[in-house]
Amino acid sequence: MKRAFALISVFLFFAVLAVGGHADDDNIDDAIQNTILSQIEAFANDDRQAAWDHASEGIKQQSGSIESFYDMVKLSYAPVHRASSIEFMERIPHPGFQIQVVRLLGPEGKRWIAHYHMVKNGDDWKIGGVGLKEGPSSI
Repeated sequence: MKRAFALISVFLFFAVLAVGGHADDDNIDDAIQNTILSQIEAFANDDRQAAWDHASEGIKQQSGSIESFYDMVKLSYAPVHRASSIEFMERIPHPGFQIQVVRLLGPEGKRWIAHYHMVKNGDDWKIGGVGLKEGPSSI
């Protein structure tokens, strides 16, 4: 009887950990996706300050100013700057950062796959970079 109770207790302990871990993953997914959506919305509205606010400290230091950052995104990341549709794919956890894969429909109807490098800054997730590659012409 004691052994059965111990086994049930161990099972319940791991079940609670699994459920708690899943809730944490959902919170991370939501926070990361909200950050990306907010920045894409800021670009759509030409709200340079809001777009800048979602960039990591590393990106801010590298860019130097809001204007340089915005011009760089506009010129080199048109699918992000003017995305007309986005679809979140998988999130790939790494020690110290996360990669969020996103399908984008960019200017001229071209499809793109974006790999967002997400870093934690206090309680917030910030965008530390985006890698783009052309996506398949149909989904």
